[in-house]
Amino acid sequence: MSTFHELGINQAIQRAITDMGFEEASPIQEKAIPIALSGKDIIGQAQTGTGKTAAFGIPILEKVDTSKDYVQALVIAPTRELAIQVSEEINRLSSYMGIRSLPIYGGQAIERQIKALKKRPHIITGTPGRLLDHIKRKTLRLDRISMVVLDEADEMLDMGFLEDIERILKETPKEKQTLLFSATMPRPIQNLAERFMTNPELIKIKAKEITSPTVEQVYYEVNERQKFDVLSRLLDVENPELTIIFGRTKRRVDELNDALNKRGYMAEGLHGDLSQRQRDVVMKKFREGSIEILVATDVAARGIDVSGVTHVYNFDIPQDPESYVHRIGRTGRAGKTGLATTFVTPREMGQLRSIEQASKGRIHRKQIPTVAEAMESKQRIASEKLIQMVEEGNYSEFKHTATELLDQFDSVTLVSVVLKMMTKEQTNIPIQLTVEEPRYSKKSKLRVKGKSGRNNKRHKGYNGKDTRSKHKRGR
Repeated sequence: MSTFHELGINQAIQRAITDMGFEEASPIQEKAIPIALSGKDIIGQAQTGTGKTAAFGIPILEKVDTSKDYVQALVIAPTRELAIQVSEEINRLSSYMGIRSLPIYGGQAIERQIKALKKRPHIITGTPGRLLDHIKRKTLRLDRISMVVLDEADEMLDMGFLEDIERILKETPKEKQTLLFSATMPRPIQNLAERFMTNPELIKIKAKEITSPTVEQVYYEVNERQKFDVLSRLLDVENPELTIIFGRTKRRVDELNDALNKRGYMAEGLHGDLSQRQRDVVMKKFREGSIEILVATDVAARGIDVSGVTHVYNFDIPQDPESYVHRIGRTGRAGKTGLATTFVTPREMGQLRSIEQASKGRIHRKQIPTVAEAMESKQRIASEKLIQMVEEGNYSEFKHTATELLDQFDSVTLVSVVLKMMTKEQTNIPIQLTVEEPRYSKKSKLRVKGKSGRNNKRHKGYNGKDTRSKHKRGR
């Protein structure tokens, strides 16, 4: 695997990459960057998380002329989340270059974007709907574009963006470089490439290069009505730092969120009925750690890219391998370890095996922890926290009260009460979730689609930040 220095890229970009803590290029970066720098069109077939953003972002930055104050490169993405994240990534990579990247997406006031466009950014990352809005208003001109990137092309196809993309591409010069990235290559994507690309070079990342060993995959066979109690036990035993729990429907997410909060866990729900403002508030809480659990549907979660997620729980089994791969791809990032747990009812065992076969990952069966094991774990966690607080020594103002209490009660009793107060108690409030009938697997769009190749910081590569999402149509 090559270092970024060996790829011969700009020193300023190398410096930014070093600041971000990476040295080695991922497979898609190693293959795509030299070809893109040569000026050729590229079709890159690789899953989310393989480092595609840097694979096209670095060549874009190499070719931008900062002396020219107009849009020189365009990245088209399916969702607002991805458009924002690509722009942020490019801005990080160009932190020593004076290059300006601007995200354009639906859900933000168009007047604000028009004002930002007047500052003449060099690079635009945008969703198809909002890009077309600006083109119609003549607030965005693409006639001097030298590079276009279609990111997550198959997602844009699934979301009905094909016609919009064609209309946008017709606004760009015929002589330009086009880079297309897609996890799958259905016929309409191939047709698009034939119409708008010139002798593109195909780069395909093999499954062995995109499967991450950093995510441990396990499952529990459990009846539908037992799921929530089992989930509670696992949360107590495993004590995850940041957790995403996936539910099948919006109703499931709402019920799970309410139930978790009743049991004393700090959780928030995320699904398609939330406004963008509500979604932003929830995600801010999750990123900052003021909530420890995010409960989400597949659609809502595909725009999530949060570092530090230690555990993913599939409360409901995904209906296809693609969804499974995207779900477990929320953890085990940047070389860190993660745990992906799936609840499977007896009727769903065949579906689990299909997912296991298609994703090329071994999902290990585990025994459900007992109530006693969960209680023992909660007490251990409370004890460790108490010891940590003692070692920190920030408790002098409580010593007088403590002395008075010790005159009335023995120390063992007092410490026991403190531990009890610090331990999440399973309340006796009955939890009844609406039964969700299994949805049987759709035929997979993939032959093989493994978890993305998240490489280690320092010595094991740089993966950038890209996601896939179907949350919004980008308008």
